[in-house]
Amino acid sequence: MVVTIIVFIIVFSVVVIAHELGHFLIAKLNGIRVLEFAVGMGPVVAKFTKGETRYVLRLLPIGGACMFEGEDGMYSSDKDGGSKEEAHEGAFNEANVWSRIATVFAGPFFNIVLAYLLALIVVGFSGTTLPVVGSLTEGYPAEAAGLRAGDLITRLDGERIYLQGEVTFVSALSAGEPIDIEYERGGERFKTTLTPKFSEEDNRYYIGFSIGEYMECKGVNLLKYSAFEVRYWLKTTVKSLVMLVQGRLTANDLSGPVGIAVTIDDTIEMAKPYGLPTVVITMINFAVLLSVNLGVMNLLPLPALDGGRLLFMLIEVVRGKPVAPEKEGMVHFIGFVCLMVLMVFVFYNDLRKIF
Repeated sequence: MVVTIIVFIIVFSVVVIAHELGHFLIAKLNGIRVLEFAVGMGPVVAKFTKGETRYVLRLLPIGGACMFEGEDGMYSSDKDGGSKEEAHEGAFNEANVWSRIATVFAGPFFNIVLAYLLALIVVGFSGTTLPVVGSLTEGYPAEAAGLRAGDLITRLDGERIYLQGEVTFVSALSAGEPIDIEYERGGERFKTTLTPKFSEEDNRYYIGFSIGEYMECKGVNLLKYSAFEVRYWLKTTVKSLVMLVQGRLTANDLSGPVGIAVTIDDTIEMAKPYGLPTVVITMINFAVLLSVNLGVMNLLPLPALDGGRLLFMLIEVVRGKPVAPEKEGMVHFIGFVCLMVLMVFVFYNDLRKIF
């Protein structure tokens, strides 16, 4: 368990630091003063000040913050009796709207950049798995549709496919709807439509084939398939959110820090028999997933998230003037409270699933 906690702290901290570093660097490039760069939440463990920025490490490694001068109408000079209406050089709200948009968007964007850099390590070490049909299951739709071992799946329902995981994801979440499949065989392209068959024993639908052919990745292929790997996690994250809204996934499918820690522990245990390098690569791959998830979740147009702030700025672009900082700050505060309530619920739900 100690190893799991250490790995959890390292993985989560790397992902959070990348996110906040995006905000920090782009803010600096646009002349916006960063008052605090914090990793973690809760009580302060360590801190130091360099230049105009205070760097803080907090006790709970489950978040972070980059605080800007003048953000939400709050100025550092207010504590010394200054007026918040006074223009401050380097204040967030005094910056050009596009500079502020770039600063806020940079956090999620850096998460995607981090995911790609980590994917380079994973794919370079482990290679990739192409969506090539393996064995066919007798009596299932794939066989009846004319698919054969060695066929390369290229599209599912019109969507381009590059990795085995993309086919597996569609198959695992199938509710029995017909699937349009395009595939290549001997340099020729074919199309077919099949309807997954329900298995009473497993209580799920199956297409009826095994999928996957290993390919080592070097050079251009390494760059390309690392991008495909990140694309895959982006797609699955977005589709999972859509399914949550549609009710196909429930609140029980959500996981917070505790659930993530349990997943890390289970993953380490499964990878242990294959040696330390496999454990490390598996954890790096988990960090890819986590970084993409953090990037996508932060872009949701909800108060207190980066997406919520971006929404206010886009409204400013359309209106030609900003929403009053005090009003925007209140909306984000309410959103933050709701977010904390959600975190408590997810925390309780994680504990309930464990015990």
